[in-house]
Amino acid sequence: MGYARYEITRNGQTIEAGYNVPTTCEQPGCIEQIDRGLAHLCGEMPGGDEHGCGGYFCGDHLYFSSNPAASGSACRACNDRYDAQHPEEDEETSADAMVVTFS
Repeated sequence: MGYARYEITRNGQTIEAGYNVPTTCEQPGCIEQIDRGLAHLCGEMPGGDEHGCGGYFCGDHLYFSSNPAASGSACRACNDRYDAQHPEEDEETSADAMVVTFS
């Protein structure tokens, strides 16, 4: 099976996905033309998973995931949801954070 075109179930609905399936960024108000390939996917699995909603977003609306266990990207809403559920992992209080003072 290739990744150009395939079907997935997302939110109870079957949709076509793949890098050969043109679509528009799913961020409300954005009209950027993208495809439903893995490069635009929120989360790690098409259709959604514990790391993302399974939506497809342009480069301006897809970010590195806040979840250190995730290897994929995430939309703002999924990152915000993860951050709200894990406030103890705030970068500013992380043991790995570095503070630099300039004088």
